[in-house]
Amino acid sequence: MKGLEGKVALVTGAGSGIGRATAVLLAREGATVVALGHRQESADDVADEIRRGGGSVLPVSADVADAAAVRDVLARVEQDLGRLDVVVANAGVNGVWAPLEELSPEEWASTIGTNLSGTFHTVRFAVPLLVRQGGSVVVVSSINGTRTFSNSGASAYATSKAGQVAFARMAAVELGPRGVRVNSVCPGAIDTEIGDNTEQRNTEDLGVPADFPEGQIPLTGEEPGVAAQVAETIVYLVSDAASHVTGTEVFVDGGQSLIA
Repeated sequence: MKGLEGKVALVTGAGSGIGRATAVLLAREGATVVALGHRQESADDVADEIRRGGGSVLPVSADVADAAAVRDVLARVEQDLGRLDVVVANAGVNGVWAPLEELSPEEWASTIGTNLSGTFHTVRFAVPLLVRQGGSVVVVSSINGTRTFSNSGASAYATSKAGQVAFARMAAVELGPRGVRVNSVCPGAIDTEIGDNTEQRNTEDLGVPADFPEGQIPLTGEEPGVAAQVAETIVYLVSDAASHVTGTEVFVDGGQSLIA
């Protein structure tokens, strides 16, 4: 299937996990992918995989929390590719999980800066390109902060993820008349590398323990999902098959958030 031929898709956080799986799948569907990694090495790595599969890719790097850096990436997209049809705002971190009185303002700001402000920067600077021919945005949020609140200590992370959903809804209403759809995906437990940048401090005795019936994921028990399952949902949302879908959230969690 080549449902995205002739289109250009920007994926942030493309170096690993959900971002990488999405970039590879979008390229397989025919899109030219702008693979944005936090480091150029990670962007180049996924670009090599895309090229081996016969796809077209422009690897770039930026810290999405840096507005000027994101603006420069979008300027390069316009200069080198001349258009933008799809944006997947995926870059994110778990950050620090700690009791409120132990979470520093700097740690709070860092998580919000990457996850929420980074999403704003990505969409903000993509809008002038998207509205030229219409397009689609998918924001990668989470079940945390939207349906699930049992991960005590994750106040900054959950707040950033709730904010992403609110931002996507606002953008869907504002950009809809200009031909741009905006949706969110909310993954549950997915086997990715995001845990590598998580710091947990003194969270063992916080909150009320969740009592799962038999395994925390109704569909699979203890088995987490995989990044490709989220990527497939994202590709559906940016495709013409979802042409009348905007301002909504899709939970990719095997039912986890219904019992958590």
